[in-house]
Amino acid sequence: MPSEPLILGFDTSAAHCAAALLRGDQIIAQRIELMTRGQAERLMLLLQEILAEGGASWSDLTAIGVGVGPGNFTGIRIGVSAARGLALGLDIPAVGVTGFEARQIDGALPAIPAPRDQVYAALPDQAPRLMSASEATEAARDAGLTFAPEATPAGMAEAIARCTAQRYDTITAAPAPLYLRAADAAPSRDVPPKLLDD
Repeated sequence: MPSEPLILGFDTSAAHCAAALLRGDQIIAQRIELMTRGQAERLMLLLQEILAEGGASWSDLTAIGVGVGPGNFTGIRIGVSAARGLALGLDIPAVGVTGFEARQIDGALPAIPAPRDQVYAALPDQAPRLMSASEATEAARDAGLTFAPEATPAGMAEAIARCTAQRYDTITAAPAPLYLRAADAAPSRDVPPKLLDD
């Protein structure tokens, strides 16, 4: 009898590092650590700890799931890069899971807090987009949905692992970041130094 799939799901798209290990349909280890910075340094150690807690090693994994955003640009890049690198090194599939998929709750509008009193929201039958919190509140009310955007919902990594378990055997593309707004960073306005000719 084949062993049950072992899925490692993780997310660094907001002010957290979250990971969960799913064997079959049972979560055997999971953790969310809140942090505003330091995800790059913490992520691989956290994943190793989750595997150890679940009595597993990297080579036992069937697939990897990662949160691809929307959210914090740097956090998304950290998570997606780690997932792609691990999948390549372990020769297993990596699945990108959006923050909206990880927040699917019956009767609720999937929404993620964004800067400047805005949210990323996935209105029914519309492409996800960035909008003001007041616009999202009204749209949710009009659709008969509750509206409570959460940056770090309790079951984030578990939801990513469960979405991955449903899709890993049909995935053909590597995870890619989901950005719904332009970056806050701007190119430097400093004049570059003049280069001297030889």
